[in-house]
Amino acid sequence: MFTHLNEQNRAKMVDVTHKEVTERVAVAKSQIKMKPSTLTAIEQGNMAKGDVLAVAQVAGVMAAKKTAELIPMCHPIFTTGANLHFEKIAEDTLEISATVKTRGVTGVEMEALTAVSLAALTVYDMCKAADPAMVIGPTRLVEKRGGKQGHLRFDEQKG
Repeated sequence: MFTHLNEQNRAKMVDVTHKEVTERVAVAKSQIKMKPSTLTAIEQGNMAKGDVLAVAQVAGVMAAKKTAELIPMCHPIFTTGANLHFEKIAEDTLEISATVKTRGVTGVEMEALTAVSLAALTVYDMCKAADPAMVIGPTRLVEKRGGKQGHLRFDEQKG
């Protein structure tokens, strides 16, 4: 039987009642490619809609906290920390990373992935008038700690 289906083959949320409480951390990354002039305008604070990265930062934190409302089988969790970083990694590429933390019975991978995804979408929304051909991705989990599997790092070259 699939873990997210009940005995009637209908969707269910997995029961995590008996899992051990541990500190859990997940790190996810995404990228958004754009015209070099768009990235320069973001860096210089010259986009018409305002401070793109400040708004994307808040959007990412809010997204991490609302993940269970967006993804049907995701458990609501008590997020103890959510932080995003933005880095220019090429003249046309902005990388977004999110670190999300909790102390609980289920991980925060989906929260970290949701945070970087919504932050990237916010950058797109705030810059689309100047650069509608921006491309988001790849988006990926790069690290998780806590729980039964312990500490895992994932090869960033796969993206």
